[in-house]
Amino acid sequence: MSASPVLASAAPGGAGAFLIQMAPLVLIFVIFWFLLIRPQQKKMKEHRAMIGAVKRGDRVVTGGGLLGKVIKVQDNEVEIELAQGVRVRALKGTLSDVIVPEASAAND
Repeated sequence: MSASPVLASAAPGGAGAFLIQMAPLVLIFVIFWFLLIRPQQKKMKEHRAMIGAVKRGDRVVTGGGLLGKVIKVQDNEVEIELAQGVRVRALKGTLSDVIVPEASAAND
C-alpha cells in the first residue's frame, strides 16, 4: 500500500520541507515591503501632513489640475480663488499639491 501525499507531508521531516518551501514566499514579501509598501506609506503620511498644514495665502493644485490661491481654510474644506472674483470650495482631500514659491535665481 503506497502512502498518499497527505500522509507523506505529515511524516517527520515534512515540517522542515514546508519551511524551506515557504522561505522564498516570505523573502518576496519582505522585499515588497521594503521596496513598495513602506515608501508608499511614508509618501502618504507626508502628503497628509502637507495638506493638513495648508493655510490662507498658499497656492495649491487640486486633483483636477486647477491652480489657485487659498482664501479660507475650514476643517475639511478650503476656499480657493482661481481668478479674480472666481472662488470655489474644495475638500482638503482633493488637493494634490501645495506650490512653494521658488527663489528666483540671479542672472549672471
